[in-house]
Amino acid sequence: MDPAEHSPAPDGFRPHRVVVLALDGLLPFEAGIPHRIFGGPRDGRGRRLYEVVTCSVRPPGPVETDADFALHVAHGPEALATADTVVVPASYELGPVYERGELTGELAAALALIRPGTRIASICTGVYVLAAAGHLDGRPATTHWADAERLQRLFPRVRVDPEVLFIDDGDILTSAGVAAGIDLCLHMVRRDHGAVVANEVARRTVVPPHRDGGQAQYIRRPVPDPQQASTSGARAWALARLHEPIRLRDMAAREAMSVRTFTRRFREETGVSAGQWLTRQRVERARHLLESTDLSVDRVADESGFGTAQSMRQHLQAALGVTPTAYRRTFRAGGRPDGSGVSAAAG
Repeated sequence: MDPAEHSPAPDGFRPHRVVVLALDGLLPFEAGIPHRIFGGPRDGRGRRLYEVVTCSVRPPGPVETDADFALHVAHGPEALATADTVVVPASYELGPVYERGELTGELAAALALIRPGTRIASICTGVYVLAAAGHLDGRPATTHWADAERLQRLFPRVRVDPEVLFIDDGDILTSAGVAAGIDLCLHMVRRDHGAVVANEVARRTVVPPHRDGGQAQYIRRPVPDPQQASTSGARAWALARLHEPIRLRDMAAREAMSVRTFTRRFREETGVSAGQWLTRQRVERARHLLESTDLSVDRVADESGFGTAQSMRQHLQAALGVTPTAYRRTFRAGGRPDGSGVSAAAG
């Protein structure tokens, strides 16, 4: 399809267009993530909710990858002007962008075609492109943990957070490396169409709808003693009874650990505290119930383990920027909330 052909159907329906910017040195796995995640969701009439287009900064043709093959990209930079969302995957050949924080002429010209207000996201070192273009000045961002220190040195005005899997700052989103791109794209589907749609995409992709913790759990550490107990059993136990009061000492007891040992082990395995993890699971449970049931807000709060509607309202407001009633109204009507300000270690 010609990238200019982006007009709505007679009934006004138009899929959200995601344009993936393929740069030389592209990592094929990361370039494929947007196609896999955004290519799946459909509405009740079977229409695709997203349209994914890949483009280059040059006229259509081959783009070198970091593998032993090139990709033939069918669209030039003009496709960026038609995007609702632009995704910049990682590349190992960013040249002056990575070395000096400067855009090449052709890359600057391509990025200038992006319309104001377009959502822009990066996967892994794609963040260098966003930073060099000035999109991240004064804003939070993340990248692969191994690149975070260098990114901060090269772009001191960016607030680099090396701990999280991705950051949603409204119209600009950044993710850590490789599989964190899946977390980010699922988050955008969840933000656009709700948890039910995103969970179905995750199920078909055979990945978790959201992962526990941040990047801390992936940084190289001494190999743990294989005889050491895990906290996974306690997490499964807690997930089965989110509607009940769950105390830290109860979770520790499930693994026959002291509270101190359990707390340390839990953070090592997930990257967050047990309390933070429980809150995130309860927020996800509340989102699912608000979207998929007609339960009252009070009942949703009870079923999610928040106890009171006021407590749930505070937690949803902090996590999503909307009230439970506004969230339900938005997604039951098929719309989307703003979703800005989400700094996510677990989605």
